[in-house]
Amino acid sequence: MAFSNLFVLPGSKTFPNRWLVVLGAVLVQLSLGAIYAWAVFTPALKAAGWSKLDTQLVFSVGLASFALVMVWAGRRIAVWGPRRLAATGGLVLGLGYLLAGLSGGTNFWILVLCIGVIGGGGIGLGYVVPIAVAMRWFPDKKGMITGIAVAGFGFGAMGWVKLADNWGHLIASVGLANTFMLYGAAFAVLVLAGSLWMVFPPGGWVPQGWTPPAKTQAAATLDFSPVQMLKSYQFYLIFLTFAAGASAGLMAVGLMKLYPMEALQAAGLSAAEASAISGTAMAVFFSLANGIGRIAWGMISDRIGRRWAILLMSATQGLIFLAFTQMAGSETLLYLGATLIGFNFGGNFALFPTITADTFGTNSVGQNYPYVFLSYGVGGIAGPIMGGALGDLGNFPLAFTICGAACLLGAGLIFFVRPAKRV
Repeated sequence: MAFSNLFVLPGSKTFPNRWLVVLGAVLVQLSLGAIYAWAVFTPALKAAGWSKLDTQLVFSVGLASFALVMVWAGRRIAVWGPRRLAATGGLVLGLGYLLAGLSGGTNFWILVLCIGVIGGGGIGLGYVVPIAVAMRWFPDKKGMITGIAVAGFGFGAMGWVKLADNWGHLIASVGLANTFMLYGAAFAVLVLAGSLWMVFPPGGWVPQGWTPPAKTQAAATLDFSPVQMLKSYQFYLIFLTFAAGASAGLMAVGLMKLYPMEALQAAGLSAAEASAISGTAMAVFFSLANGIGRIAWGMISDRIGRRWAILLMSATQGLIFLAFTQMAGSETLLYLGATLIGFNFGGNFALFPTITADTFGTNSVGQNYPYVFLSYGVGGIAGPIMGGALGDLGNFPLAFTICGAACLLGAGLIFFVRPAKRV
């Protein structure tokens, strides 16, 4: 492909290479992953007088807004088109962080509104676009390509955390408020750039040289509407399994710095040492594994099937959460635990869109997956708030134990998912 073709935009008959869609998807998701960087702001907010529960409430509101707005966005994607929808999401996300910074950056209710409601809403507007677009361009590599498309969401968190903390030292050098404003501008620019490649292929398009398997061709004619999907038992099993994994993973996102800091200090480390180690566990090991897990689990699911991949992922995640209370106070075991939790948590975002497409139709995944993704909003409320409340009571281990048991239950539920039939 000629270098000049990199700048040929989708929508023209000369669109050169479907991998440019992947580039655009990753750019969009790098910014939308900002929500996972929230943990890096919590120590500064605690120093400003916030409780642990307060910090998790903003995070939970953001996740709930993300999930609810995504349902509306799924309905608009066919009307607005994916490019316009993604660009609007980036602008709304950037505006939320900009307003949070202009307010001073520490007022609880303003941050709930600006970062939670507005910022989370912006993420919800844009998130479904790369998934729906990438699946249409890569029907031959659905699991892998969905994993790559959402990997930026996980990798983005690592970059934003490190820029704010011990790479860029933004919070220390320019303050919390200015960091919010800088991030708002960066989020908007990256999403606008990535949105240029967010278009669907022409109807009936398939990759050159690829013949859809008979099973895939049959499934392509069985696109469920959201109403039809909501009448199926498969939807509720998928929903509950995702809710369990999301609750556990999102609690870990919110507490991956706070809980290990306490455990490491209890093991004899200084506050500074504990902060550095727990920050590395979150920003490097968890975040990097989160991105890698999306691609790896997607590829695994292409080989063994979505149901078995989700069962394996959920079961191992449950066991790791049960063991994590014994791992958080050791630097080596903390890094291992953060890596495994991040790896499995990331897999959710490759596996649940694809099992939704496989079960209810690829062409309708943009409309249907937002309803499945409401489970992420449920998890975003239940997991972080429970973790923050139990943390204030001095019982982080109980929160991790409850989430571990929930993941094991999810592994049992997904076993019963079978191909759906219209009711």
